This record gives sequence, structure tokens and C-alpha cells, in this order.
Amino acid sequence: MFSGVYQHQIDAKGRTSLPASFRDVLAGSGDDKVFVTVDLFENYLQAYAPEEWVAFTQKVAAMPQFAETTRALVHGMIAPAHACPFDKLGRIVLPTQLREHAGLGDEVVWAGAVNRIELWEPGAWKKRKELVRSPAMQERLKSALENLR
Repeated sequence: MFSGVYQHQIDAKGRTSLPASFRDVLAGSGDDKVFVTVDLFENYLQAYAPEEWVAFTQKVAAMPQFAETTRALVHGMIAPAHACPFDKLGRIVLPTQLREHAGLGDEVVWAGAVNRIELWEPGAWKKRKELVRSPAMQERLKSALENLR
């Protein structure tokens, strides 16, 4: 499971360091890459361990092939995905089109999201945190947490 928030640099070649704690989770499964794709609803990226990505894509493959929502899911999220191996220094290259989707410049915020990782532009991450702390969202979160008990 992925948890924690880290801010890292992105170099001119689009390389950034995968946080060590995330690499440890992946290495525990023998993985040396993540699958990175766009989020369909907001301007951030999602990264999946190979096993999680395969499970997700198999569910998509089981959907009706010619249904409009299936095609939109494939075109919007599956097609833009890239396998991003990490090197011996723990760096991955984020392809230009993915960086552009998320508005990434020279920094990225990595946020653990249980079974996946989110990659945010730092300003967008700050706004997300403000939303989470808003009174309306706090009430919704209280209700959701009660349902987990």
C-alpha cells in the first residue's frame, strides 16, 4: 500500500525520483516500473504497480467493447498510459504529454493513494488540500468515515 506525500524535482529530460518508500513497496513485489496515466477528471497523474495496472486493464477488457463509456475509458485513460521503469537511482522519465496533462514543470508532488500513486503539480496539490479542509468536505468525510466503522 502506498502512503506519504513527497515533493521532488523534475529535470530537463523529464526525470524525477520515485520516492524511496514507494520503490520499497514495488520492490517487495519484484517490480521495477510503474504504469503512469492521466486522471480522467482532474489534471494530475496516476501511477500503478504492474499487478494493479494489469488487474485494472483486465476489468476494462471485460467491459462491452463497443460501448461508448468503454471506448471513452480506453481512449482517455488506457491509451495515454506509459510503462515507466525506474533506474538504479530510482528515477523515472515522465513523458512530455503526461507532464503537460498535469501541468508539471520542474517539481512534482507524489501522494500515496492506497493501491496507486498520484502525481500532482505542487500548486494543484495545495488547492486539493484546501478543498479537503473545507467545511463542506469535512462534513462529507465525517460521514464517510462513520460508514467505515
